[in-house]
Amino acid sequence: MTHTPSDPTTAPSGRPPVVDQATWQAARDELLVREKAHTRAGDALAAARRRLPMVEFDGTVEVVGPDGPVPFLDLFQGRDELVVYKHMWYDGAPHQGQCEGCTTTVWHLKDPVYLNARGVSFAVVTTGRWEEVAAYVEFMGYTQPWYSVRGVEGPAGGEMGYLTSYLREGDRVFLTYSTTGRGTERVNGSLALLDITPYGRGEAWEDKPEGWPEGGEPCCSWRSDAGGNATWGPTSRPVPQWTRPGATPEETLGRLGPYG
Repeated sequence: MTHTPSDPTTAPSGRPPVVDQATWQAARDELLVREKAHTRAGDALAAARRRLPMVEFDGTVEVVGPDGPVPFLDLFQGRDELVVYKHMWYDGAPHQGQCEGCTTTVWHLKDPVYLNARGVSFAVVTTGRWEEVAAYVEFMGYTQPWYSVRGVEGPAGGEMGYLTSYLREGDRVFLTYSTTGRGTERVNGSLALLDITPYGRGEAWEDKPEGWPEGGEPCCSWRSDAGGNATWGPTSRPVPQWTRPGATPEETLGRLGPYG
């Protein structure tokens, strides 16, 4: 069914004009030129990233996983390449008190099967004590390999909140790349999809048409109460945790210990 386009002068306040399909396609094609340039710029950045110098470090440094202390080399699982997400950690916090940004990021890559098919392993490391980390991993239902790097310096450990890649040649291990902040967005596919929606991410920093819904803080929508309302209140938790079977509003931040 074909609808007659509205008069742009009578379009809802603050909204883009309503036009016919041909006019929309012309505007879309014009934007596509810019999108393709953005893609090619990204390809050039990736090429430069592959040419960064590397840092060699001791791959036998021990991290702690479900089988106890193991060398960092084990995280490669016999493959030559490794991507690690360094999950921030709050000692002694209940599960719902852990970082909402890191929780959401890791949730988007629960199964690295496609990475593995390309010869790349994936693991999550954090500075928490293994006993707390293991309970949290079980609570979340994560299937990725997790390890504690408590007391381990970089490049294997160090600061958290980073997405980092490594290369192995035999028993030699190299740091090749690391990024934090918005550099970790590449893991969060939901953000990429939100970027193509009319209202975007719903974050205050975004450039929106006048009259578009007001945005909030970047992490606000990543933590909510049981009703899905963004909040950092006493009954809130990182959004992915509400999908855990048996999650209830009574599991509040006020409870002591890493028990959720």
